[in-house]
Amino acid sequence: MTRTNRELKLIFAVIVVLFAVFLAGPILILLGKSLWDGGLTGEFYASVLSQKGFLPALGNSFAVAGASAAAATLLAFLLAYGVHYNGLPKWSKRLITSVSTLPMFLPTITYGFAIIYSFGKQGLITRLLGRQLFDIYGFFGLMVGYVIYTIPVAFLLIHNTMGFVDKKTLTVSKVMGDKALSTFWIAVLRPLLGTFAGAFIQAFFLCFTDFGIPASVGGGYEVIATLLYNQMLGGIPDFNRGAVIAMVMLIPSIGSICILQILERFNIRYSRISNADLRKNSLRDVGWGLSGTVISAGILAIFAVIFVVPTVEEWPYQTEFSLEHFQTVLSDSSLLAAYGHSLLMALLTAAAGTLITYGAALITARSNLGRGYKRTIESIALVTNAIPGMVLGVSYLFLFSGTSLQNTLLLMVLCNIVHYFSTPYLMMKNALSKMNAGWETTAMLMGDSSAVTLGVDLDRVRGVLILSSALLTASAVAVSGCIGFVGLVIPHLVRSVVGADHRRLIPLSALCGAVFMIWMDVGARLAVRPEEIPVGIITAFIGAPLFLWMIRVRRYEF
Repeated sequence: MTRTNRELKLIFAVIVVLFAVFLAGPILILLGKSLWDGGLTGEFYASVLSQKGFLPALGNSFAVAGASAAAATLLAFLLAYGVHYNGLPKWSKRLITSVSTLPMFLPTITYGFAIIYSFGKQGLITRLLGRQLFDIYGFFGLMVGYVIYTIPVAFLLIHNTMGFVDKKTLTVSKVMGDKALSTFWIAVLRPLLGTFAGAFIQAFFLCFTDFGIPASVGGGYEVIATLLYNQMLGGIPDFNRGAVIAMVMLIPSIGSICILQILERFNIRYSRISNADLRKNSLRDVGWGLSGTVISAGILAIFAVIFVVPTVEEWPYQTEFSLEHFQTVLSDSSLLAAYGHSLLMALLTAAAGTLITYGAALITARSNLGRGYKRTIESIALVTNAIPGMVLGVSYLFLFSGTSLQNTLLLMVLCNIVHYFSTPYLMMKNALSKMNAGWETTAMLMGDSSAVTLGVDLDRVRGVLILSSALLTASAVAVSGCIGFVGLVIPHLVRSVVGADHRRLIPLSALCGAVFMIWMDVGARLAVRPEEIPVGIITAFIGAPLFLWMIRVRRYEF
């Protein structure tokens, strides 16, 4: 391993502290709300469990979430298999991949509207076929919405892992005389068992805890998420009983942790990964290409209505083309402001969340730390999916009420990082676990840097860092004014003392730069009292000669 245990333990500590405050804290708040009423009591649990409709709603949630997760995992496998194990054209594979991930760009309540406008009595597909295929308000409507919702997650997990399966095992198995089904099991299904379990569990929890789809097409088929909403945010909120329902929703996570721990032993690491040249088989390629096309077309058909309805006068009665709805939305400044806030929150969440999940994946998949460290990260990843976003948000209100974090962008970003931690973590973990650790060591011995070894495009990263540094510097100058030579002189002086190790150089440069600016500001205030010299003049007066001296002295190494 190229990373020291010290560095990995530091990453682990940061992750544990983050989730202790923003995950364990809210869970403890919910637990306290469910058990405390002036004293320890089980009254709220007894009340909820005996409540009419609770157990049927819980059973409905398990039934529809299980069926939807199984269907989504199966369809995702078919799509991924068609991309990796068939001789389809590259453009066809890219199209299937793009369509498979399309639903993840839309909120879940949009799926409900898409189902209504597609399969409802006046829906687009219903009108094209001449009859309604199924009753959208109930089990089947929920299942369609859940499957579309979870296909991207399941597909990305399976697709990502398939990319790290050695395809030549297919050829080896055939040469050894294995039958077709045995070859399919050994070369394709067997290496993906852990991924199948992860995809199913991810999809199950997303369905089990989602509120947007049941709110739109649930109808009389009540599920646990709608029951929770009614208790938490209904006409007369009952946070204590809502907390009980939230705690009950956490129970499946315990079983999932045990299942994944058992299936972890089935994960396979390959010493090399190769793409076998698949024999041309027109029947196979046409069959799998057709299946991928049908699934993709089904997804597009359902979502097509989202792009059609806004462009007509009044669906489905006045279908004349119109941009009136777009003009109304774009003229609403409050909606545009909300859109900007959402975009900023999403960008910050993606940037910070990627770093955190990558660090967690390094610990579990590319380190020699003990099982305790890895099981802690795995448990965190599973628990995050088991907590509905609505419950997490309400618990944050309890935990951070009256603090400086209340109603801030930072709190929303942290909430999103915690809530959506699981999926990107599992994707990164699967990718890293399929890579042979010996490759990294060999490359390092050959002189490659760690970044290049891990597949980082250094030219692109440098470009992004330079651009980001320029933008941040410009922003600082715009706020504080031009203060010259601090960023040019101080880092080089510090480097001449502590060396080029950036673990020491960067924090010491920031510290010395701040100290330097404080003393320059003091000098600017005291030099010609009561007048004040612009601090930029002082820094330039000192910094310019020093910088010229460093350039001229050839013995100084930058």
